[in-house]
Formats: sequence, structure tokens, C-alpha cells
Amino acid sequence: MSLPDLAAVLWRQRELLERLVYRLECEQLLLAAGRTRFLPLATAEVEELISELSVIEMQRASVADAVAAEVGLAAGTPLEELAAAAEPPWTGVLVDHRNALLTLTGELTVLAEANRHLMAAGLQAVEQAMIQLGLREGRSSIGYDAQGRRELIAGAGATVVDRSL
Repeated sequence: MSLPDLAAVLWRQRELLERLVYRLECEQLLLAAGRTRFLPLATAEVEELISELSVIEMQRASVADAVAAEVGLAAGTPLEELAAAAEPPWTGVLVDHRNALLTLTGELTVLAEANRHLMAAGLQAVEQAMIQLGLREGRSSIGYDAQGRRELIAGAGATVVDRSL
């Protein structure tokens, strides 16, 4: 493997991280607007990107280790040290990739935390609405299991069943 190979893998990683930022922002907009219809689709797309990122991360680690060996460094050497050991113009290329990756991961951290907060607030609002409607008290579940047995999951509170069916 060579420095051009490493740069190509880093570009792919950056592209996937950019798409993940976009998907998390879409998910955030859905959550903030209370539009949950497409939330499962948005979440599935996020999970798919995370899966792709785990594959590209393994590729990046493998290529980076090969490049580290070429320049006389140990396997697992950080990108910053690889950049310092590389000849120009690769030093600048690797530093640019590192800076972009740091920026993207910072954005992802902020987005993930905001989305987590919005999801928690939404869940709390649903729970509160159910309590106010008398559909739920405490943590007990209300309803029937797949065999129609109520006692397995019955709890305190009213049960909502259309008995005319």
C-alpha cells in the first residue's frame, strides 16, 4: 500500500462522515418537527452508514499500517505522525484529511447528543400524555400478548380495547 491508497481511503471515510452528518441533521429535523413517520427510515440510513464506516475504518487502519511500515514507523501510528514522516506533498494532504476528520467527528458528536436529547424529550412527552389519559401508571404495560392473554402483561390503569370488534 502507498500514500495515494491511504489518501483515497481517507477521502472515502470523509465522504461517509459527511453523509452521516447530513443524515443526522435530517433525523434531527424530523425529531424537532415531531414528524415521526419517516424516523425509522432515517434511523436505518444512519445505521447503514455506521456499518459502512466500520468497514472503511478497518481498511484505513490496514492501509495506514502498511504506509507506516513504508516510512519506518510502527503499526497503529496516528495520522498526525504519518503526516510528519511523509514527504511533501503528502504531508499537507494527510494533515488536511486529519483536520477534516476531526471537524466532522466534532459535528457528529454535537448532532448525536442533540438527537439523543430530542428523542428523550419526545419519549417523556408520550409517557406524560399516556399518564394524563389514564392509559398508563408507573412502568406497567397494558394490553394483550400474541395469544390474547391479558394477565401476562397486565398492569394498573385503564385498558383501551375496542370491544365491538
